[in-house]
Amino acid sequence: MIKKLLIISTILFTFQSVAFAQTGNVKPLTIGEIRTIESKILNEERTLNIYLPQNFDKTKSYPIIYLLDGSMNEDFIHVTGLVQFFNQMYSMPETIVVGIANIDRKRDFTFHTDLKDLQKDYPTTGHSDKFISFLEKELKPYIESQFKTTDKYVFGQSLGGLLATEILLKKPEMFNNYFIISPSLWWDDESLLKQAPQLLAKIQDTKKFVYVSVGKGEHPVMVKDAEDLFDVLKKANKKNWTLEYKMMETDNHATILHRSLYEGLVKLFPYQEAKN
Repeated sequence: MIKKLLIISTILFTFQSVAFAQTGNVKPLTIGEIRTIESKILNEERTLNIYLPQNFDKTKSYPIIYLLDGSMNEDFIHVTGLVQFFNQMYSMPETIVVGIANIDRKRDFTFHTDLKDLQKDYPTTGHSDKFISFLEKELKPYIESQFKTTDKYVFGQSLGGLLATEILLKKPEMFNNYFIISPSLWWDDESLLKQAPQLLAKIQDTKKFVYVSVGKGEHPVMVKDAEDLFDVLKKANKKNWTLEYKMMETDNHATILHRSLYEGLVKLFPYQEAKN
């Protein structure tokens, strides 16, 4: 008898759960849009995950963060959460995040190398020039045709940090603000780092914010290269550049991004007491 009552109770609970699911007030949880853009330069379709502020108004202008490694299963969700937190608690204005989903980051984020071991380990490597051209000539114009924009940021870590550094040194006008986290400047026997002084000498001294960060727990070469990059940026003596460097004492290559972005954003947007 008890067994029968348990079975009947289970069946009733199941029916009630189903009924609630069918009749309850269920709505989609939406934080933005997923769009695709057909790239003639890359000869492929690229996915964009776009975070829109809660009070998004298409008539207003917004800063734009271009997030490398911006797939849904990479950095898009936690970075947009960080941006929303800074909108609420710090002086950061409401900002749109454009997460660029990856297809082949080793192909897109690295420039050509003649080193045989890297060619072997990274068989698709060496096409950052095309990806930068895609950003400059297709993606940015598309975003700016869809949204009114102000400041432009790029966030990149690891190979993404290498790409962000390459853009800063070769196409600095593309962004106003560069967040370069744990850049893989070891690539091609540190050739980009070695070229940096000559490239910087050709760059106009226009207003820019550059934040470089590395984790103390990372490979010693990563730490040294990040420090050397910051040093060469300082020696360039760009008076209109704001330069920041942060050694993340408790982080390694896997854990650094979120906390490091937090520290970089605090430099731009310090905490302000809410006005009553």
